[in-house]
Amino acid sequence: MKSGFPRTAAPAPDARRPRGLVPTVSLWVGRLIAGAVLMALVLVAGTAVRVWQVARIDDYTNADAIVVLGAAQYSGTPSSVFEARLYQAWRLYEAGVAPRVITVGGKQDGDLYTEAASGKWYLEDKGVPSENILAVETGSDTLRSVEAVATEMESRGMSSAVLVSDPWHSLRTRTMARDAGLAAWTAPTRTGPAVYTRESQFHGIARETGALLWYQLTHFSADFSYTAGQ
Repeated sequence: MKSGFPRTAAPAPDARRPRGLVPTVSLWVGRLIAGAVLMALVLVAGTAVRVWQVARIDDYTNADAIVVLGAAQYSGTPSSVFEARLYQAWRLYEAGVAPRVITVGGKQDGDLYTEAASGKWYLEDKGVPSENILAVETGSDTLRSVEAVATEMESRGMSSAVLVSDPWHSLRTRTMARDAGLAAWTAPTRTGPAVYTRESQFHGIARETGALLWYQLTHFSADFSYTAGQ
């Protein structure tokens, strides 16, 4: 016998409601991944901005020594990148920023001379007295070079240095020097292949952003090659 009352339809299941544990976990995993990616992008962007900011600093405060970071040399002749750094160091010396210049850098396989020796000869040709130049002929990358300079300076009672390299290299060298116990600031070169074009500037900032993040994460060096002509 049929009832006189109309049947009430059963409520439709909510299609938006997660069905079980797996969709909920997937949702949170996706959010965590998105958050991690966003944080990584912010970190990289913030580091790149900081590299750019420090690259613009020219600190001519008096120091115990002017330290020139090495670069390629060819049979005793500095490459254009290295020459630009050495020329800036000579200018600082002539301005009385420090009484001594320190060149640093070893040699690659097959080289006859070290970067440090080549740098010293260049500065001597510019008129800097030999006794005012210290060539630290060790170091195959930025970190080893900075640590070698810090050791030599400490043994001679020196503790402060103005660092000369390419602008984009400034933040990493300063960070490493301070980690090695030096009071350090920067006065980078404003000439040479590292600053000639927008392309070389962009490449320098990108390279140094990656290298600095790697150093801060591992405390190992990560020197990447130049694309600008050397």
